[in-house]
Amino acid sequence: MRKTVSILLVVFMLAAVLSGCAKQTTPTAKTENKDAQQVTDYKIGVVTPTLSTSEDEFRAADKMAKQYPDIVKHITLPENFATEIETGLSQITSLADDPKMKAIIVISGQAGLLPALQKVEEKRPDIITMTAPIWDDPVLMSKYVDVNLDTDWVKRGEAIAKKAHEMGAKTLIHYSFPTHLAKDVISQRKAAMEKTAKGLGMEWVEVITPDPQTGNGTGPMLQFLREDIPRQIKKYGADTNIFGTNCPMYDVIIDEALKQKFMVAEQCCPTPLQAYPTVMNLEISEEDAWNFDKVNKMISEKAAAAKMTGRLGGWPMPATVFMPQFAVELAKKMIEEPGFEYQDLKKLDQLAKDVTGHDVNFSKFKPKADGAELDNYYVMIMDSILY
Repeated sequence: MRKTVSILLVVFMLAAVLSGCAKQTTPTAKTENKDAQQVTDYKIGVVTPTLSTSEDEFRAADKMAKQYPDIVKHITLPENFATEIETGLSQITSLADDPKMKAIIVISGQAGLLPALQKVEEKRPDIITMTAPIWDDPVLMSKYVDVNLDTDWVKRGEAIAKKAHEMGAKTLIHYSFPTHLAKDVISQRKAAMEKTAKGLGMEWVEVITPDPQTGNGTGPMLQFLREDIPRQIKKYGADTNIFGTNCPMYDVIIDEALKQKFMVAEQCCPTPLQAYPTVMNLEISEEDAWNFDKVNKMISEKAAAAKMTGRLGGWPMPATVFMPQFAVELAKKMIEEPGFEYQDLKKLDQLAKDVTGHDVNFSKFKPKADGAELDNYYVMIMDSILY
């Protein structure tokens, strides 16, 4: 696709120079003819891990396939992708064999999938390729994939500190461990959180826990949190927000918050399904498990009973559910309305609002803090809710 657009650009530029005409405007990628007849008979391929490997992504894609049974074709990667990479790649590229296929969306927290999308681009440059997300090299993804979507993990550092400050926190405590802090995205998020917290006049406290990836698993880390959190709250008071970088931490953090009455603006992976149902003993039926409005209401009721209203928060729905749903709707929009300006961040924000009913803010991704933005790599944060 990008090769085709580059050739068109050259042709238009040469025509302008030779004829002496005014500057020509070039069309957006894969929306070459804004007056083109609306496409109605088409397919969108959606690729996710299996149900047992990644429940959120699978169920979200399955929901979209049931919502659009004549459009969405949902397939899954091999259960053990690490040992069956070639099978997974061939599954993705085989979607392009269908002449009605107009978009292929790959959703998997794994690396190694980019070669399949490169082959799709070579084989069928008319197909819109999209990730939501995958974890290959962002610069290469931007080069070979039409649209890349992910959560803005770094910007969340700033957003969490601001939310904690709005909630009334005077101290922000950051729990992590060495192997996590060695990850670029986590260290960048921590730096953004620290800078924002200090800029708002909050006291910044960093605590290192036992490392579950080099020691004896999560047990020592969780025991450390269970003992250390009461000490920290005794020292800094309940107007403290606690953030941990590891998902298993939150069973302890949320449980201690209900006892010690400190604040939790968001979890590391903000979702109503992380820790809250377990710690609060919510009785959620299988039917209601994906009714996030109902789950959020249940959490709010438990927070009120614990006199913690306004001191616990998160995102109203998981990013891992939002991404597949949004990606399908975006692909439909791009196919059915060739003139849709998907590169306009405000239009992406509005589409996300239309799809979910929640406020979402997209920006262009910077692989490095001091680097350039990638024009077709969009990352988002969702406005958090308080319970």
